[in-house]
Amino acid sequence: MRSISKRTIATLAVLLPLSLALGACSGGGDNTGDAGSGGGDDNTLTVWTWDPNFNIYAMEEAEKIYQKDHPDFTLDIVETPWDDLQTKLTTLAQSGQTGELPDIFLMQNNAFQKNGINYPELFSPISTDAVDFSEFPSAVTAYSTIDGTNYGVPFDAGTAVTALRTDVLEEAGYKLSDFTDITWDDFITKGKDVLAKTGKPLLSGQAGSSDLIMMMLQSAGASLFDDKGKPTITDNATLEAAITVYTQLVKDGILVEVNSWDEYIGTLVNGTVAASVNGVWIVGSIQTAEDQSGKWGITNLPKLDGVSGATNYSANGGSSWAISSNANVDLATDFLAATFAGSTELYDTILPKAGAVANWIPAGDSKVYNEPSEFFGGQTIFADVVTFGADVPSNNTGAYYYEGRDAVSAALTQVIGGADTASALAEAQANVEFAMQ
Repeated sequence: MRSISKRTIATLAVLLPLSLALGACSGGGDNTGDAGSGGGDDNTLTVWTWDPNFNIYAMEEAEKIYQKDHPDFTLDIVETPWDDLQTKLTTLAQSGQTGELPDIFLMQNNAFQKNGINYPELFSPISTDAVDFSEFPSAVTAYSTIDGTNYGVPFDAGTAVTALRTDVLEEAGYKLSDFTDITWDDFITKGKDVLAKTGKPLLSGQAGSSDLIMMMLQSAGASLFDDKGKPTITDNATLEAAITVYTQLVKDGILVEVNSWDEYIGTLVNGTVAASVNGVWIVGSIQTAEDQSGKWGITNLPKLDGVSGATNYSANGGSSWAISSNANVDLATDFLAATFAGSTELYDTILPKAGAVANWIPAGDSKVYNEPSEFFGGQTIFADVVTFGADVPSNNTGAYYYEGRDAVSAALTQVIGGADTASALAEAQANVEFAMQ
């Protein structure tokens, strides 16, 4: 079966419920059209994005800044979880209903190439006369550049951190420095000790998610694909090492698996666990636990033991704003150029609360990056994160990054359930190869 057939089947499976959901968005105000679509009046842009504490918050602050010179301007921000957003984009492209698109939507960087190549009808090019892309790292703009044309304005850096409850560490006789520049074997040894002394696991994670595995891979400059885009899930020593670490974390009770993203965030803000290994954007959610102010610290990641090229640095996420083919392109372009590609004030505002470390290079010169964070015990966490980011190894995501990640997630679930690692990864490899046909 060719991949186009599989995509068609998927479209039929989700088109009806999605159409109903989109239709339900309309009629809530004076608009006669869909509240989730673009192409509205000359002063309003509709945005699809996720995470109220991070991306939505950043958009709300950008709206305020743009309104200083454009007082009649408004944003209609529709909270759309990433998985739902991807499903909507795919379905609208395959059904030809691009008129239902918003003006602007957020795209995970690792997904940009696949969507841009497979569904070019979703995007509008972004003028280089309006946005100076030389003010962003070339490795970041490459995610949203297709055939030499830019289709995204980079937003946040996904530099990974280990965030730790310093009060829990102290109870177990440790300091933040004891978890800095260590290996995963060290982390497991100390994690078992912390659990025994305090009753708190260090980590949590969403069951069926390979995010931590992918961070471990990138920390060694490894990938699920070779430089020609061929999947390398089998006979991948770094991947096998990462899965071994993950399964040991679960077996020893150092990592507690939960069923949803909301439950994962709950383990952090409710004090169920004492640490998180994730993109720096996670501090936006951590800081919602106001009673924990002063009780957190940030350091780098453990590195894989015995793996060539292993480092203590990685990334998870990072995203870019796209302008849809249904947009008020001039207004959307001007808005993004004046805010996410042109306002130090914006990044100064959203950095302390959301942890939105900018990809826009001029923002990094701000003194805000060197200000101590009260929540993180007076640590200059963002200056540290900028330093971490410079050491993150690059790796090859490929156009089928998410197919690879999802296949590894399924394999990880099988391994946790007792399956043979090699057999589970062989099945994952076959599934990705099938998806690429």
